Amino acid sequence: MKQGGDAVRCELCVAEPTPAAWLLVAQDARLRVIRVLDAPEFPAFYRVIWTAHVAEFSDLGEADRQHCMAVVVAVERVLREALQPTKINLATLGNVVPHLHWHVIARFDWDSHFPQPVWGQRQRASSVQDLAWLNAGLANVDERLRIAMDALASF
Repeated sequence: MKQGGDAVRCELCVAEPTPAAWLLVAQDARLRVIRVLDAPEFPAFYRVIWTAHVAEFSDLGEADRQHCMAVVVAVERVLREALQPTKINLATLGNVVPHLHWHVIARFDWDSHFPQPVWGQRQRASSVQDLAWLNAGLANVDERLRIAMDALASF
């Protein structure tokens, strides 16, 4: 990626973050699903990251757009079924990192920022008990996401 003539390192192009800011959950030839580890108040925060460096969803061809959205929907479904959140937040901003990626975040009415976005203003203290419950179930969520991605392999 070039910006202003100088090479810029894209943090979403790298296969392994340094330091570990996320955990690879599943991947295929076109994209990967990661769980964000550096947002401890929002442990059920996932990203669907397109592997090739493109900035906008419309940069993808029709088949790739359909595949990307099928994966975003699969992540949302798994989070809803496994965790029964109050709401799922979907976002694709790319203002800071112009690399196509979707945020898929399970939100709960007890979380520290609800109903504000995770990037918004804190509304209350985090519930240690609720966060512990949520963290305890994430290995199961990750496994369910791998199974969902395998089911989309031929898509």
